Amino acid sequence: MPTVSKHTTDKVSEFPVATDRSSDLDGYTVNFVDITETHSLAPMLATLPGGHCRCPHWGYLFQGRMIVHYDGHDEVIERGQAFFMPPGHVPDADAGTEFVLFSPTDQLQATEETLAKGMQSSHAE
Repeated sequence: MPTVSKHTTDKVSEFPVATDRSSDLDGYTVNFVDITETHSLAPMLATLPGGHCRCPHWGYLFQGRMIVHYDGHDEVIERGQAFFMPPGHVPDADAGTEFVLFSPTDQLQATEETLAKGMQSSHAE
């Protein structure tokens, strides 16, 4: 049985607003995320069709708070809650938020590739 912890992930990505530690486990990507600055993913997700993430995610919020926007409603996720974000979401997170996320690797990679292409296009203009 494959396992991973926040301190044994294969990849660490430092961003201005967060640190993302991740590994792939049998077709699922596990992300341990520490939010260092309150922010919304809306500007980054704007390059995706409809401006929403199309990858489903399951997770657990250890600390902090997230607000997840969907067409027509918002959901608040707080400390100690397990959650599911179906396709069609746009999350905001407060500074100090920490969570673990589980996502189908193939869908997450497709989303990340589309985001990267969209960001390259917007920088080229």
